[in-house]
Amino acid sequence: MRAKLTLQQLEAFVQIVTTGSFRAAAVHVGVSQPALSRTIRQAEQILQARLFDRDTRNVKITPVGQELLPIAQRILGEFDNSFGELGQFLQGRTGRVSLGVLPSIGASLIPGAIASYRSQHPEVEFSLLEAPADALLTAIDEGRADFGLSVRPAPDRRVRYRHLMNDPLVLVCQRDDVLATRDSVPWSIFATRPYLASQASSSIRPITDAALLRFSVSPALEYPSISACGALVRAGLGITALPLMALDLIRMDGLATVPLTRPQVNRQIGIITRIGRTLPPVGQTFLDTLLDQTGSRSSTRQPLHRSVFTRQADL
Repeated sequence: MRAKLTLQQLEAFVQIVTTGSFRAAAVHVGVSQPALSRTIRQAEQILQARLFDRDTRNVKITPVGQELLPIAQRILGEFDNSFGELGQFLQGRTGRVSLGVLPSIGASLIPGAIASYRSQHPEVEFSLLEAPADALLTAIDEGRADFGLSVRPAPDRRVRYRHLMNDPLVLVCQRDDVLATRDSVPWSIFATRPYLASQASSSIRPITDAALLRFSVSPALEYPSISACGALVRAGLGITALPLMALDLIRMDGLATVPLTRPQVNRQIGIITRIGRTLPPVGQTFLDTLLDQTGSRSSTRQPLHRSVFTRQADL
């Protein structure tokens, strides 16, 4: 015989054993005493055995009841633990965050954000996907990333973008270059020096192309990666413009940065999610933490990645 008792029946049974009284057990589970008695009768009918010997004054558990008791306690305990785990998940205290990021974001903003979040939620796991902007959009669309941190996508992409911060572009040159002594330089400087440009597929290239459009600048070289760009500048092959957060991908010894003006150009960084997809609770709480850290949830002010510009190698 395979008995199919409900959780309600098991709880009523355990409460009667615990309290020693149908009346006290009914109060504990929040039902009337007749309703509790019906619940126990239904359980006894399913088991085809009595669980209690009772009269007007005494309630005694039967041998069948004694056999059932540890089983019922275990089932109820496992149920409570499971829903406790679900509660932790719903509160964003457990689970996995699948996050897609640009390489520069993964090297600059994300490590500190994850460390801060996990100090409060140590059970949360993170899965990081690092890729160029177009590949990130594909990963988000296919569900391989819950959300991404990237540049603003084109309007025709079916994703939701929420602005997070502005990442200013700076000039990168050798430390002994005369430009390194200046407080700022205009974008027209690239018309007078060999200019190193990112590849056309990079998320940086459209931004620098737009800033240089009226200066008729032709690249001396196109670099394949941010780290390669730093090496090319260090070798004296030219100067370049990079987002401030991208500097975490470069070995800065021997190099300097100078603010770029006229115009001042920013790379817009934001949170990208797929339209119609609900984030897991842990993903939403991590995003809330990220928004709080960058000031984007409570203020329209867009904080810079670094509070000051410096021309020292230890940026």
